Amino acid sequence: MPSTVLLYNPVSTSPGKQRLPLSLLSVAAVIAADYAVEFIDGNLIRDAHGQSQPQAVAARIIERARATNARLLACTVMPGPQLRQAVPVCKAVKAALPDLTILWGGYFGTQHYEVALQSGFVDYVIAGQGEAPFRTFVDTLHRGGALDSVPSLIYRDAAGGVCVNQRAPNVPLDNLPWYPYDRLDVSPYVGRSYLGERVLSHNTSFGCPFACNFCAVVALSKRRWLGESAARMANIVSHLHDNWNIDGLEFHDMDFFVSEARTAEFAERVAAAHGNRIAWWGLGRVDTLMGYSDDTWDKMKRSGAKMIFMGAESGDDETLKRMNKGGKSGTAQTLALVERMKHYGIVPELSFVLGNPPDPRADIEATIQFIRKIKTINPATELVLYIYTPVPQEGSILLDEAEKLGFRFPTTLEEWASDEWAKFSMRRDPGTPWFRDTVRRRVRNFESVINAYYPTVTDLRLKGNVRYALRALSGWRYKLQYYEWPYELKALQRLIQYRRPETTGF
Repeated sequence: MPSTVLLYNPVSTSPGKQRLPLSLLSVAAVIAADYAVEFIDGNLIRDAHGQSQPQAVAARIIERARATNARLLACTVMPGPQLRQAVPVCKAVKAALPDLTILWGGYFGTQHYEVALQSGFVDYVIAGQGEAPFRTFVDTLHRGGALDSVPSLIYRDAAGGVCVNQRAPNVPLDNLPWYPYDRLDVSPYVGRSYLGERVLSHNTSFGCPFACNFCAVVALSKRRWLGESAARMANIVSHLHDNWNIDGLEFHDMDFFVSEARTAEFAERVAAAHGNRIAWWGLGRVDTLMGYSDDTWDKMKRSGAKMIFMGAESGDDETLKRMNKGGKSGTAQTLALVERMKHYGIVPELSFVLGNPPDPRADIEATIQFIRKIKTINPATELVLYIYTPVPQEGSILLDEAEKLGFRFPTTLEEWASDEWAKFSMRRDPGTPWFRDTVRRRVRNFESVINAYYPTVTDLRLKGNVRYALRALSGWRYKLQYYEWPYELKALQRLIQYRRPETTGF
C-alpha cells in the first residue's frame, strides 16, 4: 500500500459556505498517481464530545495519521481564520505525533516563514507556486534525498539557521494534472448562492502580474501570472456540470481576466456548450477590464458572466498612486467601468481599502464620497469595505509609512493566532497604532447605512418587503449623509440577520 499524505485545510468560512480546497487539490494532483492522499477539511468538522473545533480537527488528524501510518501532514495557511485554527491544531498534532512531518504552504508561510519555523511544530515551508516543489519534497521525504535539492523549500538546518532554497521555476498550469476530484467527496462543497442552486468553485490561474502595495499576492507569485488554456477551462466546466449538475461557478483566481484573448475564447466555448445556463463570477482589475473590447464583453455576457469582483480600493487618485494601483485614469476609470457593466447587466463588486496612511480620516472621507458617486451611476454595484492593514512587501510605501507610525508584525505564531491579530488579518478592525477607534467607527457606521439603503443582491433571504423596509429606514440618513449612531439599523441587522457583501460569501 502506498504511503498516505494527509492534506489539511484549516477552517476558512462559516458553516454552509465551504469551498473546494483548491490549493490542496492542486498539490494532491501531482502526487495522486503514486501516493494515497486524504483530505481533512476543518470547514466540515464540528465540535464533538465536549471538544472545541480545533481539538476535534486535531483528534481527526491524529486518528487518521495513526490509521494510515502517514509520514506527512501538509497544510495550506492564510492569515485570519485559517491561521487561527492551524496554530493550535498543528501544535497539538506535533505534541501527539512528534515524528509526523508538518509542512506549511500558502500566503502566510511564504511571507512569515521565520515565525512559522521557530514555532517548534512547523517543520518545513514551501513558498510560492507549490505543485512541483511539493512533488519533489514528498519524494525526498519518502524515498530519501537532500533537502537542499528541493526548490522553494524553507527549513532549519542542524545549527538552527534558516535555509531558503531557490524558488522553483513556474510550471504552466496546462502541464499539471487535473484536480483529483475522485479523491474527496465533492458533494459537501456544492452550495446555493446568488449564482445558482448548485455552485462549485475552480481556480484557472496562479499569480498576478501587478504589484499593489497592500497585496499579499506579490510575495507569493513574484509578479508572475500563469493561466490554464481556454480549452482546458471549458472542459473542466463541462466536467463539473456533467458530474455535479452545476448551474453556477466561482473562479477564485488572484486575477482571472489578465488575458483578454483567453477570456474571450473561454466565453465562446462555454456559450457554445452550455449557453448562459452556468452563471459565473471572477476577480479582475478595473483598468484591465476597461481595456476589453465590446465584443469580449458581449461574449462574457452570453456565456453567463453574472458578477465580477474588482479592487477599486480608494476614491482618491493620489492614494491609488501610492498603492501602485489604478492605471493612468484612476478613479475616473472605475466610474466608467461601473457604467459600462450596467449596460451589459453584469454586477460590479468593488472592494475598497479605507484608512490608508498618512491621513486615514481624509482617505476615508474621499472614498465615502466616491462610493456615493458610484451608486448614483450604477446602484446595483456591490461594495466590500476593508480597513488598511499592512502586508510584508519589500519597497512598499504604505508599509514604510505604517512602520514610521509604530506598526510591527507579531513575532510568534501564538500572537498571530490571538483575537487581536485575527481581527487585523480580516481587515475589519486592524488595531494599528495610527487608526483611532473613532475613525474605525466612521467606516462601520457608513457601512451600516449604505448596506441598508442598498442591500446586497447576494443575500437570497432579502425579499421585496424587507428590502423596502431597509431602504425606507435608512433613506434619511443616506440622503443627509448622517452616518453617526445608526443604532436602529444595527438592531434591524441583528433581527433580520442580513449580511454585508463579501467576496467569499455568496
